[in-house]
Amino acid sequence: MTVPPDDAAAPVVAFSDRVADAVERKRTQLVVGLDPRIDLLPMELRGEAVLGRPSAAAALERFCKGIVDAVAPYAVAVKPQAAFFEALGADGWAALEAVCAYASGAGLLVIADGKRGDIGSTARAYAAAFLEPRGSEPRLADALTVNPYLGSDSMDPFLAACRRHGAGVFVLVRTSNRGGRDIQDAILSDGTPVWRHVAGLVREWGEDMLGERGMSSVGAVVGATVPRAIGEARRAMPQAIILLPGVGAQGATPADVARAFTSGPASALVNASRSVIYAYRESDDDWRAAAGAEAARLAAEIWAAAGW
Repeated sequence: MTVPPDDAAAPVVAFSDRVADAVERKRTQLVVGLDPRIDLLPMELRGEAVLGRPSAAAALERFCKGIVDAVAPYAVAVKPQAAFFEALGADGWAALEAVCAYASGAGLLVIADGKRGDIGSTARAYAAAFLEPRGSEPRLADALTVNPYLGSDSMDPFLAACRRHGAGVFVLVRTSNRGGRDIQDAILSDGTPVWRHVAGLVREWGEDMLGERGMSSVGAVVGATVPRAIGEARRAMPQAIILLPGVGAQGATPADVARAFTSGPASALVNASRSVIYAYRESDDDWRAAAGAEAARLAAEIWAAAGW
């Protein structure tokens, strides 16, 4: 789906097509999560972070930019977790903006991990904050994780941003955390698990947002730690890009996600966060070199597991 925006002649390339282009060009489906915890930063940065919010935000920014430099050859995207930046107030948000812009400049797609979801003007404001151009500045991120549990009207502003601005969304369907089963595995009156019902909605929401490569810009988050659900999720959402967190520190392996790729090499993205960005803690290498080496290893294993 390539459509011109209302106020410009240049076409907007669908998020799903940008993903496909990046996967094919770089031969990787790896997404590196940027979850910068101050207590896990390298010592050279951790010392700065105790000097107050401005210094802490600057340390997070330096760390994430270093990780971007290290993993850019092996990843298609980074996924900054907004909460770690928001915890530092205005300084943290400025650091998030700087990191997103830096990653884009390095040729990476940016998936903001905000898990936003609300109704009416609040949902519109979230969509504007993350997915729409900001005056003369580009949008903060190419895509955003969203929470669908307020229903279809809460999704409308995000879907509008996909249509008008070429953005993408990843809808929480079956998450990787242990407590996800409490709600997502609950059984509805017709015998359908809640997560499977949400998967059906994702398919509906994305039907009119197919790119030229046949995939939708409305994707889904399905935890790699729940391998039994991956094949079923793919069958339920054949044209959705599935974002698979949980590889690495949460215990899932590249082999666990192979069934997600049956719709094509760019039909799924695999996220690894702590195992990559804090790889230096298990290595004698510099923190940047350790992150790059782990990203290279994972990218190769995921590509092989995908079978393409």
